[in-house]
Parts: sequence; C-alpha cells; structure tokens
Amino acid sequence: MTETKKPDNVVFNTETQKYDAALKPYATSVSAPVITTTDTIAWKNRSINKVNHKVATKFEELKAEYTKMIQEYENNRLIFDAKFSFEPIIGEIYHLYKRDNEELFLSIIAPDQCKFNSLGSFYLNADQIWEKV
Repeated sequence: MTETKKPDNVVFNTETQKYDAALKPYATSVSAPVITTTDTIAWKNRSINKVNHKVATKFEELKAEYTKMIQEYENNRLIFDAKFSFEPIIGEIYHLYKRDNEELFLSIIAPDQCKFNSLGSFYLNADQIWEKV
C-alpha cells in the first residue's frame, strides 16, 4: 500500500489519520504570525542588578547590626569586669573610670565632678544591658 505524502502546509497526523491543526499549541497556517522569541537579556540584566543591589544592601545592614552588637557586648564586658560596691539601679547613669594601676571601677560621680580617668558614661536599661551615653 502506498502512502501519499501531504504537502508541508497541511497538518495531517499520520498516526491518527486525522487533520489536527486546531489541536496544535502553535500556529500551523502559512498566514499565521511569525513566532519570535522575546529578548530577555535586558530583563535579566535589570533583575541581576536589582538582586545584587538588594543583597549588598542587606549585607551592609547585617554588618552594621553585627558591629553594633559587638560594641554592646564590649561595653557590657567592660562594666561587668569593673569593680563597684553597689547594686546599679535600672534607668540610672553611671560612670566608668580607670585607676593608675589600670583597674576599672564604676561610680555615680560624674566626670566633671572629679579628676579620675573617665572611660565614659553608661546607662542601665530595662533589659539590664549597659548602653554608652
């Protein structure tokens, strides 16, 4: 049995022996619009730049937060390593000094009222964390 081949512009399924142009997900007519691929390079470049900027910004925010946390830790370590003979009250400001023998001590006396070597003033917040004033 000889099969006659249909012309290229005719959409004929040889397995089902039916014309199935309407079932195809793409245009099958010669007069159909040309299928062109969209240029996604510009979109990709814009997206890459946006993502890179977002990641860099987030990194800088995390880096600043980390630096702040380390500074807070160092301030608290200094205070807790210092000598003091009273119980600090939450919400009050205290002053950290260094003696001539390098010993640290905490005092309620302000730096303008004495001649000690001042390292700074600190505030004890509600979370019992020392904040430099």
